[in-house]
Amino acid sequence: MSSQDIPEENLPAEQGDAHGAVKVADEENPFADPGLPPHEHRIQDIDERAAKRSERTVALLFTVSMLSTIAFIASYVAIPVDRSIYVWPIGHISALNFALGVTLGLALFCIGAGAVHWARTLMSDVEVADERHPIEASPEVRAKVHADFREGAAESGIGRRKLVRNTMLGAMAMVPLAGVVLLRDLGPLPGTKLRHTTWAKGKKLVNMNTGEPLRPADVAVGSLTFAMPDGLSEEDHDFQKNIAKDALMIVRIQPDNIKSKKSLEWGHEGILAYSKICTHVGCPISLYEQQTHHVLCPCHQSTFDLADAGQVIFGPAGHALPQLRITVGEDGYLEALSDFEEPVGPAFWERG
Repeated sequence: MSSQDIPEENLPAEQGDAHGAVKVADEENPFADPGLPPHEHRIQDIDERAAKRSERTVALLFTVSMLSTIAFIASYVAIPVDRSIYVWPIGHISALNFALGVTLGLALFCIGAGAVHWARTLMSDVEVADERHPIEASPEVRAKVHADFREGAAESGIGRRKLVRNTMLGAMAMVPLAGVVLLRDLGPLPGTKLRHTTWAKGKKLVNMNTGEPLRPADVAVGSLTFAMPDGLSEEDHDFQKNIAKDALMIVRIQPDNIKSKKSLEWGHEGILAYSKICTHVGCPISLYEQQTHHVLCPCHQSTFDLADAGQVIFGPAGHALPQLRITVGEDGYLEALSDFEEPVGPAFWERG
């Protein structure tokens, strides 16, 4: 049914005369305003039965949304967390997650679809034209606003009531601290855990691949060996936490090729021990260039010079690799002289 099939007296009255109005060009406005096209009535505007059908459709969508919300709550209560179902072609998935996703998605979709159908078929769609006008206030209004503000500030006494003003500012500054305190619930404070490892004086350097203590003869010139402290075992409950700070790179360089005097003194006959943990974001370093004595982090390509105190020569890392002071014990094995003298791994906000 179209508007041509409806008697003229049944058609809704036009609102205003903006539709189809055309302004003629003149000297001030050389381009004619084409105006708005004639308004076309929807079937719902001229047939109450069609409007009722749209109303029932919208109500049905909202009702389905309500039922989906009830199903969401029922699924959350009734479906066990560990139950799984097979859904083609996804495979086996959590029944609870699937039910919650479907019911909540359907509830939200039906609300949106109902609102859109309501707006497109039942709400007024008459176009309204409004002439543009300046949005700034007149000079008189601006002057009055400024005068009212100055008068209000004077009447409040904030300028001469210094005690009130200062205590108000103090209260407003202190209130956000309540939110800062709540950050304490994010977890226990790290204390000094980030500053220390399990390395200590007398701890032997153990080959991570063989599990055997290292002698100087076990480290060849140009080789790269990975080590961990004696007593650390993969069977330990906190092994992963400790190895993330304790892992070492053992490299042997001809003493004449070591650029840093400190590195030479902290090593033994050209054997140097550096932290394996990159100082950018904590990735393990494992790529070694034998000719240049450079090590490369595979994550973001930070490059360190092991012959020059582990200094950063490329990439986003912020500081050099920490070096561990080592020596040879009475039994002929390589051992640490102390813990690292600086925190290993990435920088953190408390780091001094």
